[in-house]
Amino acid sequence: MGRLIYRDRATFDIDDRVLAHLRIVIMNKLRRNEGFMLQVPVNEGVRQASLWIHASNALVLQFYGGREPAIDRELVDQMMHDASGSDGLTLSGSGIAAAPAAPVRPVR
Repeated sequence: MGRLIYRDRATFDIDDRVLAHLRIVIMNKLRRNEGFMLQVPVNEGVRQASLWIHASNALVLQFYGGREPAIDRELVDQMMHDASGSDGLTLSGSGIAAAPAAPVRPVR
């Protein structure tokens, strides 16, 4: 289990595998000077916290696992896509939350 520390004020425990993928997303978004909204689960009776991820906000990512997690390129691509969307990137307690399905429009 890793930890994301946001602006020296809040800490969030995140699975090392998810955190390794999130690190790549954050690195790429900030390299492009693109901020994004990140929703992370909170254990203290709060469903989730929304964090604005931007180069002006201090972040620390700490990994506690004994070995580096394998990176799934498709998962990184999905996370990048979600982070660029209007709802931002949402992490669930078990990893990455599924993006809401697009509404199906009938063919006329």
